[in-house]
Amino acid sequence: MVFDFLRRDGARPATSATSAAPERKASAAGPVVAWHSQGRVAWSARDTVSLTKSGFAGNPVGFRSVKLIAEAAAALPLVLQDRVTRYDMHPLMSLVRRPNPAQGRAELMEALYGQLLLSGNAYVEAVQGEDAGPIELHVLRSDRMSVVPGADGWPAAYDYRVAGKSHRFDVTGQPTICHVKMFHPQDDHYGLSPLQAAAMAVDVHNSASRWSKSLLDNAARPSGALVYKGGDGQGQLGDDQFRRLSDEIETFHQGARNAGRPMLLEGGLDWKPMGFSPSDMEFQKTKEAAAREIALAFGVPPMLLGIQGDATYANYQEANRAFYRLTVLPLATRVAAALGDWLSGFTGELLELKPDLDQVPALAAERDAQWARVSKAEFLTDAEKRVLLGLPMLAEEGSDGG
Repeated sequence: MVFDFLRRDGARPATSATSAAPERKASAAGPVVAWHSQGRVAWSARDTVSLTKSGFAGNPVGFRSVKLIAEAAAALPLVLQDRVTRYDMHPLMSLVRRPNPAQGRAELMEALYGQLLLSGNAYVEAVQGEDAGPIELHVLRSDRMSVVPGADGWPAAYDYRVAGKSHRFDVTGQPTICHVKMFHPQDDHYGLSPLQAAAMAVDVHNSASRWSKSLLDNAARPSGALVYKGGDGQGQLGDDQFRRLSDEIETFHQGARNAGRPMLLEGGLDWKPMGFSPSDMEFQKTKEAAAREIALAFGVPPMLLGIQGDATYANYQEANRAFYRLTVLPLATRVAAALGDWLSGFTGELLELKPDLDQVPALAAERDAQWARVSKAEFLTDAEKRVLLGLPMLAEEGSDGG
């Protein structure tokens, strides 16, 4: 074979019977590499499915953070307007209110926000009717969708795969897929989710919970070692003694059912605790720090999650107001704008879909102050005041260009 000149042990074979024994060499860095890899940290997988299982389905802080944001954003009232009119009745508003037979507006929007927070991407499919307008809206699972880039780098199609089957959505003309994604500095087609940024904190929090459960199963005692000191100078147990001692420990002193059972040590045996106790590891502080990092990644004030030791906000009401102002409203405004632009393409109208800030109870005090401040500004015209309040122009103002 081509590689016969190298042996498995890396040494070169002798060229003749009279040659000296081959010199065996080893890498000087080998022991260092082997030693360094012994304490390597084991992180969980970073794909969407694994992160969802560990950070949402398996972590109470991640679960509550996603639910809190998704439910709050989905509950915001939406308004549809153009430069002149705010529509109470419109085909697109009717579609948003009842997107499909199985879901209402709140259920559809909650699923959309949940997918966006968990994966950084959300996909909405429009089912078209006979008149080419959308008659149903459905949120598709982001872990099943993949972007098909074109020759110019922009998405040319979307592939949706389920159980070995695939369906391709073309984006030529008016696309039937609306892709909403979060900002990702290193990816042109997919977004970066808060759960990916909080993945390390999720691993720490989950590992702390597992360690706590294991410690409780072991009678809340850290591990230790039985040291044998024979009276006759022998430093080792016999084989029969070792097997009997191992069987007794496994049968009578391991597991939750044996919690608190006293251990009888024969002559020459001494118990030496090993490892750190929960107080030595500052166990509770470690979990709280990890929980606070998860909440920070999602933009949820820790006070709203019941995490102790957070003094960022003076009271719960202030924390709730900051939650809506800094997290819920920016997310809802961005998603509503993307949906409005996409749906407007089916009708050809220039429509704007956005949250109605005047109907958000958490922002009632701020909106009252803004209305009073704007109404007292005598140097502003009525049209300018309406623009500042996010209202469309009056019909007579729109007709004369004012």
